[in-house]
Amino acid sequence: MPNANEDTPTALSQVQQRAVSELLRVAPVADDLARRFEQAGFSLALVGGSVRDALLGRLGNDLDFTTDARPEDVLKIVRPWADAVWEVGIAFGTVGAQKEARFEEGVRSFQIEITTYRSEAYDRSSRKPEVSYGESIEADLVRRDFTVNAMAVALPEKRFIDPYGGLDDLAARELRTPGTPEESFSDDPLRMMRAARFAAQLDFEVAPEVVTAMKEMAARIGIVSAERVRDELNKLVLSAHPRKGLSLLVDTGLADCVLPELPALRLESDEHHRHKDVYDHTLIVLEQAIALEDDGPDLSLRLAALLHDIGKPRTRRFEKDGRVSFHHHEVVGAKMTKKRMTALKYSNELVKDVSRLVELHLRFHGYGTGEWTDSAVRRYVRDAGPLLNRLHKLTRSDCTTRNKRKAAALSRAYDGLEERIAQLQKREELDAIRPDLDGNQIMEILGVRPGPAVGKAYKHLLELRLENGPMEHDQAVAALKEWWTAQQ
Repeated sequence: MPNANEDTPTALSQVQQRAVSELLRVAPVADDLARRFEQAGFSLALVGGSVRDALLGRLGNDLDFTTDARPEDVLKIVRPWADAVWEVGIAFGTVGAQKEARFEEGVRSFQIEITTYRSEAYDRSSRKPEVSYGESIEADLVRRDFTVNAMAVALPEKRFIDPYGGLDDLAARELRTPGTPEESFSDDPLRMMRAARFAAQLDFEVAPEVVTAMKEMAARIGIVSAERVRDELNKLVLSAHPRKGLSLLVDTGLADCVLPELPALRLESDEHHRHKDVYDHTLIVLEQAIALEDDGPDLSLRLAALLHDIGKPRTRRFEKDGRVSFHHHEVVGAKMTKKRMTALKYSNELVKDVSRLVELHLRFHGYGTGEWTDSAVRRYVRDAGPLLNRLHKLTRSDCTTRNKRKAAALSRAYDGLEERIAQLQKREELDAIRPDLDGNQIMEILGVRPGPAVGKAYKHLLELRLENGPMEHDQAVAALKEWWTAQQ
């Protein structure tokens, strides 16, 4: 196993050495920062995901460093140099900074994290890691989650450090832990979710011994805070290959602990085998929704695709004619979505959006495949609100039938709906459907003060607007007075 202190070359090829040197040449911030640490008597190395991504040719503007300097020393070095400094992670030995650098193609802004050599572990009852500082980069690297993230480049001399075979694993596209997976996952159980996340992000395979440890230690994820679990789940869901990571979570039992609604979709086949595998269907819907994204990964859409059918297990019924039904699973699923996302500490806005998409995902089918009335189109648009574009994508993605004729018919029907929406949009400004009279006008016409009667009148006029479209002012006044008379 190559040692960072050996003079002999590591497994890094000359081509890869040149790639790293070129990386550092075009990122002068790294050399500049390293010289400042050297002048202060400390070491600095590019580390972890930054080295991995550099070797994969996908390094961005986020740079991770490790150092033997304590956080207070890091602050003294960085503050006069950086454009901005933050101390959010300083309790865990991490100092953040931002630095702009000018290149021929323009100015680039680098997000930098500098972490003191450290080791961290959980006790059996704690949700937070206990951090202790280390004295060597080798000891720091062994605490890293996977060997492909346990490589470093010492600066400014640009010496490659790979004591745990990360380069070989990178070439093999395999995720292994620097030490035993049991020790690694015991230190930080979230690393089990990271295995699934990196498999999804990088399209890597997870070593068999790592998968075994994940299965045996899955329940240990329970001591990790909901916020950390949520953040890892987001990274997985937003990755290039989320199905791969989600399948690993389900197969190892981790999903039973963090997202139990997903493995619950693996419904047992009924004796007639007349309903498809809802779990597999869900993963296909997710992939089809991703294919429809037009402005980068969309967390709301992807979560809605993942959760859209979670109400099915609770609503499954075996009918007398042998069919299997899931009546109102969208309503049940919306409530379950809200509960699970709230438990994972998602923002109220995201919880509201995703649960609303789950609730509405069957609305299109409720109108059948015939010609939609103007009233039905207005209500569809009004109920979807700002989520309409995502609802279009979710509804289209939910068609996973292998019957090409049926799939084509559904696609044509939804094409027709979108055309109807566009037609009404031009005539009626559907994005802002509201009654033809506002609250002040209602009070003036009826001669009433603010109160429940105004709200009821407003709701009545809104129903008329949805049913019949826009009315002229005089028509709206007459309709309001007619309703008011009926209330007396």
